[in-house]
Amino acid sequence: MRKTKVSINSERLHASSEILRAIAHPLRMKILEFIDRNDEINVNKIYNTLNLEQSITSQHLRILRQVGLVNTQRDGKYIHYSIDYDKLNNAVEAIHSFLEEPGN
Repeated sequence: MRKTKVSINSERLHASSEILRAIAHPLRMKILEFIDRNDEINVNKIYNTLNLEQSITSQHLRILRQVGLVNTQRDGKYIHYSIDYDKLNNAVEAIHSFLEEPGN
């Protein structure tokens, strides 16, 4: 039985693993789902609607920003959040290509 040579783009895989780590938390998934349903939403709406503390919400949003899953736009004193779907899709594609069997 021959061993198959695996080609891994470690940079893409590392970025994807960071994204997976960020969304692995149930509260961050809940926040992302809420942003997705609203396309773009300000931080006050997020924590008020989801009944979260402002500081907790900000901590989780900071993690999502650090991995590039959410975009921010300031409008006066409000910060609006939206999902970076390109970044999310790139991570999913990197994971799929890592899991693909050679020859498929």
